[in-house]
Formats: sequence, structure tokens, C-alpha cells
Amino acid sequence: MFSRPDAAAPATGLERLTHQRIVEVLEAQGFTYLLDDDGDICGRWGEHVFYFFLLGRDSEYLQVRGRWAREVGPSEIDALTAEANTWNLDKLWPKVYVRAEGSEVGVYSEHTVDYEHGVSDGQLQLHLACGISTALQFFAHLDELYPDAVAASRGAAAAGGPAAGA
Repeated sequence: MFSRPDAAAPATGLERLTHQRIVEVLEAQGFTYLLDDDGDICGRWGEHVFYFFLLGRDSEYLQVRGRWAREVGPSEIDALTAEANTWNLDKLWPKVYVRAEGSEVGVYSEHTVDYEHGVSDGQLQLHLACGISTALQFFAHLDELYPDAVAASRGAAAAGGPAAGA
């Protein structure tokens, strides 16, 4: 069995992953973000919301999680799941999945990287960009399949309705 090194000081000379480092990379790229009520970093790319989570016992995992900003009914869960499965078979990133959320279906993307041994600023920038850009590709694919959901979402956003804050 492999032993786990001390997580307090990466032996590679790479810096430890922190919320502050994520913020610094986002700011250096000119991205707008905010901290939610739980202190999680989030922002919008296109119309879609993305979160940047530190996970794991020592916060050694970076996860970029996006949510498709469209509302579709539960009748679409099988079709969306089939699209997600095809994507996951054909693409390396991101992992995508579908789940029922009351009267609608949520579609999510996740790009998770293990930084147990530390991370350079360049690697962090690359993985944030990868997590966002590949998710946007999948979301654009879904937008092509669901133009009515796109129109409804944009109409609600223009009117200041519920989808505007989604």
C-alpha cells in the first residue's frame, strides 16, 4: 500500500493549493467572481454558474463544477443522461452528469485535479481554464439540442425573472 506524505509541506517545491491562490489566478485573468454565503468561490461564464471547490481531507483536490443554466422538465432526464453518457465516453473532460431536482433536471460538469503534492500557478491557471472551457463546450452542445430552453432562459433573464439569478 502507498503511504501518504505529510500534506503540510509539498516535497516537490510546488505551492499548496488554497482559496487565495484560486482567487489570484482568477483576478490575474481578469475574471469576475464572488464568494457565496459559505465562502465558496463562484462566478458566471456565459450564462452558466461555476464553483471552485477545495475538497479532500487536506483540501488537496481542486474541483471546477459548472451547472447548465437552462430549465428542462423531468421528461428530458433520459435524453440528457444519454447525451452525458456519450460525452463521458468520447471526451476526457469534464465529467458530466444529470440529476432530477424537483420539477426540473440539473446538468452539471466537474473537472477534478489532485494537488496533494502542490501546484504551480501555470498548472492552476490551465486546470481552471480546462474545467470552464470544456464545460462550456458541453453546455453549448446541449443548447443546440434544447433551443426552446435557451430562449426561455434568456427571456426570463431579460425580464429579470428567476432564471436571471440562476
